[in-house]
Amino acid sequence: MKVLVTGATGFVGRHLVPLLLDADHDVVVFVRDAARYDGPPGVAVVEGDIFEPATLDPAMAGVDAAYYLIHSMHAGGDFEARDRLAARNFVDAAESAGVGRIVYLGGLGEDRDQLSAHLRSRREVEHILASGAPALTTLRAAIIVGAGSASFEMVRQLATRLPVMVTPQWVETRCQPVAIADVVAYLAGVLDHPETAGETYEIGGPDVLTYREMLQRVGAQLGHAPRIVPVPVLTPRLSSYWIGLVTDVDTGVARPLIEGLKNPVVVSDDRIRDIVAVDETPFDAAVERALREEREQREKTVEPASTTPT
Repeated sequence: MKVLVTGATGFVGRHLVPLLLDADHDVVVFVRDAARYDGPPGVAVVEGDIFEPATLDPAMAGVDAAYYLIHSMHAGGDFEARDRLAARNFVDAAESAGVGRIVYLGGLGEDRDQLSAHLRSRREVEHILASGAPALTTLRAAIIVGAGSASFEMVRQLATRLPVMVTPQWVETRCQPVAIADVVAYLAGVLDHPETAGETYEIGGPDVLTYREMLQRVGAQLGHAPRIVPVPVLTPRLSSYWIGLVTDVDTGVARPLIEGLKNPVVVSDDRIRDIVAVDETPFDAAVERALREEREQREKTVEPASTTPT
C-alpha cells in the first residue's frame, strides 16, 4: 500500500514511519524542508507547505492512505484557525487525488465536558477531515508517553525540578496515558483492517491515573518524587505561566495543554482492542523507556573528550 505521512518530522510521525516501512508499505513523507529530513532510507520525500495547497498534489499522487499528524500549537497565535485551514487544504487535496483513506490522531475527551480550546480544535479538525470523500479513521488518545512528547516533557520537568509543587485542582483529573509504541502500533494496524475505515476509536494504556499519580510516579523513577499541594485558586491560565517559569516548555504550547487538563480523558469505548492486537505498555514501563531514550539522546549531543596528548 502506498502511504503518505504528514507531520513526519514530529514526535508521532518519527515513530510511525519506520513501523510502516517494516510493514512493507511504500511510504511518502510531506515535509517543509527536504534537506533537513533525516528519516530512514527507503522513504520518498516531498517538500511542501500544508498552507500552500498546490504543494500537496505531488505528495498525494497514487496514495492509498494518508496520515494527518499536524497541529499548529507550536506556531502560536490563533492555532485553531491555522488547524482549520490546514485540515481543509489536506482533505481537499486527498479528495482530488482519489485517496481512499485518511487516518487521524485526535484527542480524547467528551464533548459534554466543555472541552478546552486545544481539544475543541482537535475535534473540529476531525469533523473537517470526515467531510471529504476519503473514509476517515480517527484514533483519540490522551497523554502520549515518550521522549519528545510535549505533554510528557512537561510532566517530567515538573517532577524533576519541584520538590514541593503548588498546583490547581486539575491534579486530581483522571487520565489514561498511552506509550508512543502503542500509539503507532494502532495507527499502523488499522491499515490492515478495512472495517476500521469511517470509524472512530479511543486508545489508551492499561493504567488510569490522576495527574498527581503520574507526577509522583515519574518523580519516583527520577529519584525525587514531589510533594503536591493543590490550590483551588490557581487557574489553568495562571498554571500555564507558572509552568513557563519552571520548565522549558513554551508558554504558547503549555497554555492549551494545561487548559485541557480539566477534562477527564479516559477510554470509554475500547473496541479497537478487539481489532488491532497491541501488547499494551504499563505506564511505569513507558516512563522508564522514555527516560532512557532521553538520556541516550542527551549523550549523543555531548561531544567526546579529546584524546590528543597535551
